[in-house]
Amino acid sequence: MTTPVSVRVKKRRDALRRAGLRPVQIWVPDTTRPGFAEECRRQSLLAAESDRADADLLRFMDSAGFMQK
Repeated sequence: MTTPVSVRVKKRRDALRRAGLRPVQIWVPDTTRPGFAEECRRQSLLAAESDRADADLLRFMDSAGFMQK
């Protein structure tokens, strides 16, 4: 006889809690929403522009090898 799913889930969650973990819920952007890709591009361009204007960051990236061609 198989154990009902709800019982197996409860056992698994109880085991995780005993291991010191707790469940969390997170909200993430809806990637299917109209305009999502355009907003990502807009924010990426702003971040890139900001990075180009930061001389210290550019020197750090050059010294760390991030700007390899």
